[in-house]
Amino acid sequence: MSLTDDKVNILEKKAHEIRRSIIEMLIEAKSGHLAGSLGMTDILTYLYFHAMKHDSKNPSWQYRDRLILSNGHICPALYSTMAHAGYFPVSELKTLRKFGSRLQGHPDRAHLPMLETSSGPLGCGLSQTAGMALAERMDGGRTSGRHFYCLMSDGELDEGNTWEGMMLCGKEKLNNITAVVDRNNIQIDGFTDDIMPLDPIVDKWKAFNWHVQEIDGHNFRDMDRAFDESRRGLDRPSVIIAYTTPSKGIPEFENKFEWHGKAPVTPEEIEAAMKL
Repeated sequence: MSLTDDKVNILEKKAHEIRRSIIEMLIEAKSGHLAGSLGMTDILTYLYFHAMKHDSKNPSWQYRDRLILSNGHICPALYSTMAHAGYFPVSELKTLRKFGSRLQGHPDRAHLPMLETSSGPLGCGLSQTAGMALAERMDGGRTSGRHFYCLMSDGELDEGNTWEGMMLCGKEKLNNITAVVDRNNIQIDGFTDDIMPLDPIVDKWKAFNWHVQEIDGHNFRDMDRAFDESRRGLDRPSVIIAYTTPSKGIPEFENKFEWHGKAPVTPEEIEAAMKL
């Protein structure tokens, strides 16, 4: 997966386009989750435009990698990335959260079938991923080489279901799973350290028999190294702790938990956001 300088530049430009679309769709909707969506844009850009096996013209392709968005509230980032990758028109992003739209406030396969799962209640995604990965193994290798990516928030590590999924993945040594934890240190009610401290987060994952890496979630070379390692025939599941900046790209909003679940609505907020 080694990245050339030209490919890094392409990914950086694509991530900027995707962020612009996220801001525009949230401004149009007047609601939605800004901070995590902007923070995870680089990860999603890397996966869809470099690392994952997928085909936007054939979303049900049997041999595609699977991306499970456990932190479904950041679906604006997923929708925007998928639109820019050709799954549906970019113009459709402006329908976010509107009646009759395929782009619901949380991902819903009934509305948008090219999604792998419906999500909203936090903490479910890793268990869903474990089930898919186990089924793949039980399938006898007919879809050999398919990988399962589970994107998670750090706040959802407060959920017990997450740790049950971690235990099962570790027990079964599901090396076809890479989990990505968005370590942005915020959740809807405040900072994670104030609500439910998560450290030592690395040691906890290791204790559950996971291969653990830490990266700068905005550095494409960091991502390339870590994702490449996570797919190199390890004997256990892999987790990447991605340190990200919530509301990345809008200095006035960055690292403020208040922007976890809101959109720019005032003229001043819109002006600040559109400077991206």
